[in-house]
Amino acid sequence: MSSSAILLYPIEPIAQLPIDDNLAEALLTSMAEYSEQLQGRRVWLACSGGRDSLALAALCVQLYWQGKLPFLPQLLHVNHGLQADSGIWAQHVTDWAIHQKIPCTILQAQVNGHDEQAARQARYDVMRAQLNQDDVLLLAHHADDQAETVLMRLIQGAGVNGLSGMQPWRVQTQDAHRIILWRPWLIVQRASISSYAKRLKLPYIDDPTNDGGDNVRSGLRRDIMPVLAKYNPNIIDNIARSAILLSDAQLTVKAQAAENLQQTEVISLQLTPAQRVLNIDKLQQLPLYRQRQLLHHWLGQDEPLPPAKQLVDDVLSLSQRRDHDHQTELFWQGRKESYTIRRYRQQLYRLSNDWLAWLKIPLIEQTQTLAYFAMPDIDSDNNHPVLMSLRCNQNITWQVHMIPSELLPLLDDIALEATVMPMLKITPLDRNQRVQTALATRPQSGKKLYQTLGIPSWLRESLVVVSIINNDLDNASLIELPILLLSPFETWVLSSDIFNLDNSIENKLSIESQLIPNKSF
Repeated sequence: MSSSAILLYPIEPIAQLPIDDNLAEALLTSMAEYSEQLQGRRVWLACSGGRDSLALAALCVQLYWQGKLPFLPQLLHVNHGLQADSGIWAQHVTDWAIHQKIPCTILQAQVNGHDEQAARQARYDVMRAQLNQDDVLLLAHHADDQAETVLMRLIQGAGVNGLSGMQPWRVQTQDAHRIILWRPWLIVQRASISSYAKRLKLPYIDDPTNDGGDNVRSGLRRDIMPVLAKYNPNIIDNIARSAILLSDAQLTVKAQAAENLQQTEVISLQLTPAQRVLNIDKLQQLPLYRQRQLLHHWLGQDEPLPPAKQLVDDVLSLSQRRDHDHQTELFWQGRKESYTIRRYRQQLYRLSNDWLAWLKIPLIEQTQTLAYFAMPDIDSDNNHPVLMSLRCNQNITWQVHMIPSELLPLLDDIALEATVMPMLKITPLDRNQRVQTALATRPQSGKKLYQTLGIPSWLRESLVVVSIINNDLDNASLIELPILLLSPFETWVLSSDIFNLDNSIENKLSIESQLIPNKSF
């Protein structure tokens, strides 16, 4: 079987054929620059079988067998079945790899859609799944690709980050899986690669859809770049150089934004990446342009693509409002997650919608016998914490950890004389239930309590009361002693008619509320 898209050159060994010095220098220089990062890591090469990727694979074969490259990457070819000859192309890449004695793996991909972006995403997804943690994926992107990328992003209204183009070495993290994208040819023009492929008579696949002009990139390649070249023949090199300069500028901007973020984020309310919080008062101490930079950085954390300028402007306006309307919501559909941006008092919240859904899972009343409670002399080494899960799903678990024996001081002599084993009770806070914290002089309920404690609306259904149920010997009945009010992020000591509690007792309590991510949302 054959395909008209495959150049009619026989597949022959190329290891001992002359090397292109410029292409080799670009690869070896980049390898030297990232030698420390490459140490001990497995290297793969994304090979479509097209001119660029097959030329990079050929150069790696030559440099390796001539002792100039310390590793031989393994080829990865993705067959997504979008072309009638996709299967033939996959077999062709396999045959070429066998003749060159380079390992090759063929991957199958399902494309959700019919455009090039969907196909690209599918390719990266299956290749990412093939790679192990911290593996390196070698890519054949070149200076022409870089110029097209910069122009595409310029048309889309990108900022410094987008206009810096593709990076030669980029760590890409998805959930907990981390790989590296390595592009050593970003300073090499397509024409040099074409000449090299022609000299070696590489039987590469010339996909006719690449220059069809039916998408932005191919349209720029076919229609725009030739026109720009008439005004400046060095247009490709100039744009690639601008991308490098802008990349340096972006690193400066990013470092400044990261420093500002450390000063403005509210650490006690952070749950990465579900909930991120900024202090508005500290934000507004910055010059306006740095506020925009910070918000752009803050919003885009955990996302592969940055937020649009309009979203940044809307969030900035939200931070500048002087009214007391806490109901305004902004929505952002990121690449990985969807988010809601809210303001409550002087804080900005970026909330994952998965997190907001988790907050709506009902809480149920629970009780736990304090088995060690009546044994104050028990060896502390054996006094293991009691765990109670308050809410959980596949994303996150909310647990309460406590050491029962350390609750003894709260009950004084009542607990020691009890004949019924004490119980720990955790129940959702009823809106009408009146409780008193150190922040108020009297018991409060409902809206007043939420205002006093500074609880935003989306967290109000996640308040629970921790009580101890104990035997009242005088009245032969059980008494319920509320001791703590818990939210996913905060703890408040409660007062009781039975005994007086103050904030100092909180440090003596071994009751801890913990949020345990089961996945990275």
